[in-house]
Amino acid sequence: QVQLVESGGGLVQAGGSLTLSCTASGRTFSSYTMGWFRQAPGKEREFVGGISRRDSRTYYRDSVKGRFAISRDNAKNTVYLQMNSLKPEDTAVYYCAARISDLVFPPYSYWGQGTQVTVST
Repeated sequence: QVQLVESGGGLVQAGGSLTLSCTASGRTFSSYTMGWFRQAPGKEREFVGGISRRDSRTYYRDSVKGRFAISRDNAKNTVYLQMNSLKPEDTAVYYCAARISDLVFPPYSYWGQGTQVTVST
């Protein structure tokens, strides 16, 4: 079992940057592949990207490629989502998630509570 806590959300202007953090407690963090999801109002939750536990290989959905970057620090039990060139359509609640697998694609088993990101025009 792992507990996940996100932080770093907030209000930012379009074109700005924000870094989300997700800190894990419980089982050894390096055992988990980590993912980021988001859910905008009235929309389904979507997979933003993930980072593998095995080789830290990353995957991103097309709409965030080149703007977002996921990294992890196993010594700090933390995964990061660096978001640059933010757009209003990036506005959502962002969730981190964990799964015990080398694969970055869903499904994920463990979830954080989410953090709000709002991008203003």
